[in-house]
Amino acid sequence: MDSPHGASVTAENFGLKGPRGWAFRGLGIDAGPGSLVAIEGPSGSGRTCLLLALTGRMRPTEGQAKVGGLRLPRKMAAVRRIAALGPVPGVSELDPAFTVAEHLRERALLQRRFDGSLRALLRPRAERIATAQERIDAALDAAGLDPETLPKAGRTSVRDLERLEALRLSIALALIGGPRLLAVDDTDLKLSDAERAEAWDLLRSVADSGTTVLAVCSQAPEGAITLRTHSTHSTHSTDDADDAAGTGGTDGTDDDTAGTTTQPTTGDTTTEEGTADAFAETGRA
Repeated sequence: MDSPHGASVTAENFGLKGPRGWAFRGLGIDAGPGSLVAIEGPSGSGRTCLLLALTGRMRPTEGQAKVGGLRLPRKMAAVRRIAALGPVPGVSELDPAFTVAEHLRERALLQRRFDGSLRALLRPRAERIATAQERIDAALDAAGLDPETLPKAGRTSVRDLERLEALRLSIALALIGGPRLLAVDDTDLKLSDAERAEAWDLLRSVADSGTTVLAVCSQAPEGAITLRTHSTHSTHSTDDADDAAGTGGTDGTDDDTAGTTTQPTTGDTTTEEGTADAFAETGRA
């Protein structure tokens, strides 16, 4: 049963196919609310496609899954409303020209505009500003990012952030909306061992607070529920996240036990070409 906040994630024989092959296939998972789920696999093995499928952004081809009790693909739009994306190349990237403060203000404004109640929108301006700032402060605290420690504080451009700082900012932006599920791509990319440990500590703290976390990585940390993707072809070095670069978003149609487990794929036709084509097949090209 779901908690009031975190969303359970279950799947059985879950797969997504593009015109030239499977992005991923035969996956199963049973993760309770507030779990930390590591999607582990080599470059091009469908990790990003799986992340987007479980958050209602890509339509699966076979099998079944539920997120927060909402069945995929039938309730894709509803799943999107409870799931927030952290950094996903080509899908939810930071704008390098924006400052940290600009990103935070923009996200808080969008949150109030599209997710707020009519009563909230009619509150006095000073009250709306104060509420938005409270959301921002809480999200920054949860992400472990203090803008005052940055070179130019909130006026620091994204292009000047270190990789771990940018990751923290992306997570803070995602948390502003109070999601039940947080999805993060390339969690351990270009991080030192010490930075990688910090990143996983951060995601564990988010999960411990009640928000379920899905995190793509090359190596899962100890204690996480591990969902593994495998590729039978290694002739290309392009990551599935890179395959998503430059593509737009897609809209789908609408109409549990935590612990350490391993859920390997069973299909043997997963290819990097299949991963790339899956984006095109689901409207991401």
